[in-house]
Amino acid sequence: MAFLLGSAFRKQALLIPFMKAVRGMSSSGGPTPPFTTLSVTRPAETITHVEFCRPEKRNAMNKAFWLEMVDCFNQIAEDSECRVVVFSGAGKVFTSGIDLMSMASDILQPEGDDTARISWNVRRIITKYQETFSVIEKCPKPVIVAIHGACIGGGVDLITACDIRLCTQDAWFQVKEVDIGLAADVGTLQRLPRVIGSRSLVNELAFTARKMYADEAKSCGLVSRVFPDKETMMAGAMEMAGDIASKSPVAVQGTKVNLIYSRDHSVPDALNYINTWNMSMLQTQDLMKSAQAAMEKKNLKGITFSKL
Repeated sequence: MAFLLGSAFRKQALLIPFMKAVRGMSSSGGPTPPFTTLSVTRPAETITHVEFCRPEKRNAMNKAFWLEMVDCFNQIAEDSECRVVVFSGAGKVFTSGIDLMSMASDILQPEGDDTARISWNVRRIITKYQETFSVIEKCPKPVIVAIHGACIGGGVDLITACDIRLCTQDAWFQVKEVDIGLAADVGTLQRLPRVIGSRSLVNELAFTARKMYADEAKSCGLVSRVFPDKETMMAGAMEMAGDIASKSPVAVQGTKVNLIYSRDHSVPDALNYINTWNMSMLQTQDLMKSAQAAMEKKNLKGITFSKL
C-alpha cells in the first residue's frame, strides 16, 4: 500500500508543473517549458493542444523531440481534466521527418565492443524511439492530428498512431525511409496497412517513397476530412475535440481502448474483452446521465461528467 501511495504522489508531483505550464502558455509563444520542441496548451478546460514547435527547422524530429513526446503523452494520460488531444505542427509544414544531423550519432555510430553488443545497443535505441509514437496509441484520450503541408518520414509514423487524421488541401505525405537507406522501423510499416486497407497502395508508397497528396489521402482513408487551409482545419479540429470532450470520458476512453484491442485481436477475443470491460464500466453514473439527456433531448454539452 505504501508503494502504491508513493507511486501516486510521484505521478501527482510530475503533473503539477505540467498543468501549470499548460495553463500558463500560448501555442504561439514557442515551446512550453520544460519542453524544448513542444507547446502544450489548454484551449478549453477538457482539451489539450500539443503543437510540434520547431518551425525554423521545418519541425524536424531531433533527439529532444523523441524523448519529450513520451514524457508529454504519459502526463496527458494521467491528467484527469483532459478528455481529448489535438496535435498539430507550427510553421509552414507539419514535419520534415527525422533530423539526420541530430540523430546521426545514434544511427551511424552506435556504441559497442563487437557486432553483438552494437546490435543490442541499436535494438535498445530503436525500441526507445518506437515508444515515441506508441505512447500516443497507449494514451486513453482520443488524439486528433491536424496536418498541413509536408508530412514526411517520421511524420507518417506519428499520424498513423493517432485516432483521427485531418489535413489541409496542400498537405502531402511521404514514406521517405527507403530514400535514406533504411526500412521504416517506428510504426509506419505496422500501422499504415491497418489504416488504409489497400496492401498494394501501402507497398507502393513504402517501396517508391512517392508523395501522396490530400485528395488521394482522403480517398484511401488515411485522413477523414480535408480542409481548404490550416486556420479552417484547426477550427474544425477544435470543434470536433469539443464534441468528443462533451461526452462521458468513461465511454470515450473505453471506446478507444477497445477499438485498439479489437484491431489487434480476433472478433471472439475482442468480444470477450469488451464483455469483461463493461461488466465494471457500465456501473457508472455517466450512463444514467447520458440516457436521461437523450430522453429529454438535451445536448450532452450541458451535462457535467466527473473527471476520469
